Amino acid sequence: MTQDATAPLSEQSAEAIAQAIRSGQTTAQKVAESTLHHIRQTDDEIHAFLTLDEEGVYKQAEAVDQKISNGEDPGVLAGVPIALKDTLCTKGLRTTCASKILENFIPPYDATAVARLRSSGAILIGKLNMDEFAMGSSNENSAFGPTRNPHDTTRVAGGSSGGSAAAVAAGQVPLTLGSDTGGSIRLPASFCGVVGLKPTYGRVSRYGLIAYASSLDQIGPLAANVADTARLLNVISGHDPNDSTCADVPVPDHTACLTRGVEGLKIGLPREYFSEGLDEEVKKAVLKGVEILEQAGATVQEISIPVAGHPAYSIAAYYIIATAEASSNLSRYDGVKYGFRSESDDLIEMYNQTRSQGFGREVKRRIMLGTYALSAGYYDAYYLKAQRVRTLIQKDFDTAFQSCDLLASPVSPTPAFQVGEKIDDPLQMYLSDIYTVSVNLAGIPGISVPCGQSSNGLPIGLQLLGKAFDEETLLQAASVVEQGQTP
Repeated sequence: MTQDATAPLSEQSAEAIAQAIRSGQTTAQKVAESTLHHIRQTDDEIHAFLTLDEEGVYKQAEAVDQKISNGEDPGVLAGVPIALKDTLCTKGLRTTCASKILENFIPPYDATAVARLRSSGAILIGKLNMDEFAMGSSNENSAFGPTRNPHDTTRVAGGSSGGSAAAVAAGQVPLTLGSDTGGSIRLPASFCGVVGLKPTYGRVSRYGLIAYASSLDQIGPLAANVADTARLLNVISGHDPNDSTCADVPVPDHTACLTRGVEGLKIGLPREYFSEGLDEEVKKAVLKGVEILEQAGATVQEISIPVAGHPAYSIAAYYIIATAEASSNLSRYDGVKYGFRSESDDLIEMYNQTRSQGFGREVKRRIMLGTYALSAGYYDAYYLKAQRVRTLIQKDFDTAFQSCDLLASPVSPTPAFQVGEKIDDPLQMYLSDIYTVSVNLAGIPGISVPCGQSSNGLPIGLQLLGKAFDEETLLQAASVVEQGQTP
């Protein structure tokens, strides 16, 4: 897609920015200055950023410009501004997980995904707000205050990667990284009207991603359009010996599939995802997105995923497995090795006060739920049973993909809700993830692509789900939906 190089930076794609820098139409330093200026103008209201690395930004931009001046290859994302969810380790730059317990933590190394971004020439602008330790669906659990939706600042941006979605939606940066444990990329992408992709578990290295639930977490891209999402996925994907769960499989050029169309693709509509509890405006917009695919040559059929699509199974299994893993992963924050430490002369009291004062309410709730599920006498009744349900959910998707290439569904039962509306009702908050958590339990890829708006102008996303390591088909279908939305 050709873009006007003189258009405001916030209106340009990542590819257009990189081309303008490589061709000499502008410089990485000018792009960096424009980006920082726009963030300063907009972020007081949105609060997408927790840390801005202004000094580092100019050094990175100068290095890109110097490479171009020397005739060297500056990288596929040369000079493109990108910001990172604050759960990704960045060497020498504060990484907080939006928690008081890590408020002043500075990692000694880069996450693999971050290192690959640096190698691509991208300019790392700063770190983005999120639900504390990625635990939440609204970004209201941040120890540093919520991120607000750029389309309506009285509403949530979604969670847990709320800052990642809001920064793109507000035009602060063209690209961000988030992480998705149960919908944490797709939900905020839907609420903020951007594209968000949760890759297959193992497609992207988790090395340097501060863990919430290790068997569910996956790093993924967010962008204003499908093509930029594909480009960013290309950069961060691939085997990493530092992560034993990162698959050693070939990484295709995910941009090559974007013009293939959907002629002949079979798309399944799980009836369980279009039943009671789904907002009518969301249902209408999602089905309109599916209709675009059908008009472009895809075949649509109703299917059933009885375990994966039933909240009594998927939500329950997810919140047992995720909290159990969180209980184990977060045990390392004890005030001894690093992070916040409460002052006390008694060791046990220091442990108690450090964790009581350092963790927020939702994090403590999930640690306690997970510890209970793993405790003697309850392990078989809860954790083991949840893992068995997880296997049934995986089989549900395996069966569905025998007759379908993709599945289509809503991302959330409603558009973005009001700040404060659900914060005191954990069950209602958890049900915001009703259409997304089973995807993480199965390890398959999913994408949210904008498909319409509510009557009051709030974005609505269409969720497309694919077979393991088949992000290409997701992206080619998402591209068709995106083009169908263009007037």
